[in-house]
Amino acid sequence: MSPSTPGIHHVTAIGADPGRNRQFYTETLGLRLVKRSVNQDDPTVYHLFYGDREGNPGTSMTVFPYPGATPGESGSGQATTVQFTIPDAAVEFWLDRLDEAGIDRDEPIERFGDTVIPLRDPDGLALELVATDAPAGSPPAGPVPEAHAIRGFFGVTLTVAADEGFTGLLEAMGYQETDRTAARTRYESSGELGAVLDVQVDPEAPRGRQGAGTVHHVAFRVGESTQAEWRALLQDRGLRPTEVIDRKWFESVYARTPAGILFEFATAEPGYTVDEALEDLGTKLVLPDWLEERRAEIEAELPPFDSNVNA
Repeated sequence: MSPSTPGIHHVTAIGADPGRNRQFYTETLGLRLVKRSVNQDDPTVYHLFYGDREGNPGTSMTVFPYPGATPGESGSGQATTVQFTIPDAAVEFWLDRLDEAGIDRDEPIERFGDTVIPLRDPDGLALELVATDAPAGSPPAGPVPEAHAIRGFFGVTLTVAADEGFTGLLEAMGYQETDRTAARTRYESSGELGAVLDVQVDPEAPRGRQGAGTVHHVAFRVGESTQAEWRALLQDRGLRPTEVIDRKWFESVYARTPAGILFEFATAEPGYTVDEALEDLGTKLVLPDWLEERRAEIEAELPPFDSNVNA
């Protein structure tokens, strides 16, 4: 039996100014900064992790903020929109909050029976707040009252120029088609958070270009004991998965899909509290063991960062 995923583990985007990024995701959206580290493939750049109070998989938005990064272009071969779930009764609260904060947003729309608030983060990344019968979750104590707080991911929108076996891959991963319009097809997995993938097949869409305001990759939740099975599944689909990579807080396998979108398959364990107490998450720069000996060099190259973040 093939392995299946309950949904998204985390989404990683590219940003520009780290302070502005932190302010938006923590002070405006009310997420908690649960890990402040560096891009392990480029330690001169922060890797910021936001999420619920514990940084649970399914709630973790992460960003590589490259100071001065040029804007990217959203298009085919990308996850083009990141969707968060909010409680049904929170729509008016969020409209007022976004307007008071001067956030670039559109008027709410209805999609597949849900009310959706489209907005952009400071780098232009397309986000949506989707009002649902949201799970209780563990929202952080912060600027957004718990009754209205973001619960985690709803899903992402994936834009591809042609199917090229892409939806077959999603089905092999455990997703099933649940709805469709002329513009998009909805696939859902079994999880409570981050279970939705909306696929737009658009041969006219321009090819996406990475830069500030675009998604770098989408990670899915998998079990540690199934990583070998996931690698075999991806190879059977004609992909070239990486070996299992230790990312300190989870173990990952990466594969680029035929549509051009980079997928990651990440374990829930050991989690963000493996190297910080729950109450201390995000309050200092944390490095994986293999970068610790370079701490002085890394800290000297990183831009200043305000560590006084309220959890």
